[in-house]
Amino acid sequence: MLVQRPYLMRAFYDWIVDSECTPHVIVDATKPHVDVPLQFVENGKIVLNIAPRSVLDFSLDDNALSFNARFSGIPTQVYVPMYAIEGIYARENGAGTIFPDEPAYDEYDAPMQAVEDKKQVQQDAKGTNTKGTNKKSFLTVVK
Repeated sequence: MLVQRPYLMRAFYDWIVDSECTPHVIVDATKPHVDVPLQFVENGKIVLNIAPRSVLDFSLDDNALSFNARFSGIPTQVYVPMYAIEGIYARENGAGTIFPDEPAYDEYDAPMQAVEDKKQVQQDAKGTNTKGTNKKSFLTVVK
């Protein structure tokens, strides 16, 4: 059988939007290849508003969720692989779901690197830190 998460994600997203509510996703920001604004990550998690009125260039396919949005007024490209999405819910009433574990995603269960390390890389890339590092930020764009 195919993994369920992309199908459930699309169904719940459509249901929440059609119900005139605001869809939010819960993301494990410690998973590999997740590109989110790290200053908003708490305890390795981030909740993202993915309402059509809040994002641009929205894409949701079998592999990932991606979009552009403003965070504290700064335009940001967000990329979240499907394996890093833990759930989706409506902000107004909490209706939604937490996705079940799926064996196909097991290889992504171990965090690639700590969120604090990712924050350090992000700061170094912006030149805001004088402490050098050879680490680079990873960004994948889905078109």
